[in-house]
Amino acid sequence: MNHSDHLPINAQIVLALHDHALASADWPQSSVSQPVTSRDSAGADAGRAIRAEIEANHRFNGMLWAEEDLARRREVPDADIAANKRAIDKFNQSRNDAIERIDEHLLAMLDAMREGACLAGRLNSETAGSMCDRLSIVSLKIRAMREQTERADASEEHRAQCAVRLDRLRSQRADLAQCFDELLADCAAGRAQFRIYRQFKMYNDPTMNPYLYRKV
Repeated sequence: MNHSDHLPINAQIVLALHDHALASADWPQSSVSQPVTSRDSAGADAGRAIRAEIEANHRFNGMLWAEEDLARRREVPDADIAANKRAIDKFNQSRNDAIERIDEHLLAMLDAMREGACLAGRLNSETAGSMCDRLSIVSLKIRAMREQTERADASEEHRAQCAVRLDRLRSQRADLAQCFDELLADCAAGRAQFRIYRQFKMYNDPTMNPYLYRKV
């Protein structure tokens, strides 16, 4: 039996959610409704909660991407770049918070499926939430690289080079999606596990960053 068949989330759903958001003209400034999936009938509440956090993570990655581009400008006042950097810190914290919530929901769902059975499987170094985050970033790279292949103002050499990179990014996304499905299936079957260690972004914590808690 394939244990992943009983999960309300899989890589196909994650990729569809990412692509659905990227196809929206006003995203990431506005959130988008989640696409309905065939797995909503089984584990509907768990599936919706997980997808909501995956969408939030993806949206914050989209906002981060835009701010990172803006922070590279050279023709604007330094105050504008400082504002970009502060926004980057804010969105990065929110992105990481969403990763942890994805993992919390997934682990709760997996625990319920195993009915409290002890885990003896291998410990995976990367969490499923972190893999969702990586899939989100790769999808943003694919969109940006595809735009480069379509630039009328760029040279043919540039477009050809970007087309090669685009193929590589698509392969990376497919490989990572397969790894995501395999991890969840192994976790559901008791062959693997992952843990939440928390991000501990000390630079954003006024009690941890010495430049924030020290009086100058």
